[in-house]
Amino acid sequence: MVGVRVELPANQPIVLLRESSGERYLPIWIGAVEATAIAFAQQGVVPPRPLTHDLLKDVLVATGNELDEVRITEVRDGVFYAILVLGDGVEVSARPSDSIALALRTGSRIVCSEEVLDEAGLEIPDDQEEEVEKFREFLDQVNPDDFLRRHDPPAAEGDA
Repeated sequence: MVGVRVELPANQPIVLLRESSGERYLPIWIGAVEATAIAFAQQGVVPPRPLTHDLLKDVLVATGNELDEVRITEVRDGVFYAILVLGDGVEVSARPSDSIALALRTGSRIVCSEEVLDEAGLEIPDDQEEEVEKFREFLDQVNPDDFLRRHDPPAAEGDA
């Protein structure tokens, strides 16, 4: 995984996954809340109260289950689909953004079907690797609050 960024000019967050044994990248447009959750996990930020993805991780631990892997299984009409594969073999349909946020918290691997990479993956040649490095530098500087929409009202007391 490479990380999260905001695509301009639409100000839309994306998560960028990198093929482990190749040159393809998979951009997935996600929501601001999920971008923040992923950025928190990448930066090791622990909120004072658990976020939804932290809660789900705690539920897995409390029930003695584990997240084996996240599978990005298909893209249909521009919408990505994922499956959470639990340690006992149970598979649960989920959004890729939530799945990635949970995988980062549990240390689980993220895999993508070859068909999805063929359809939506972008091959970045070595000569464009400098742009990817700039993106990595951006990720080192990004703050999770950068993904919050500026016109969102502040959370009510107790909602955090």
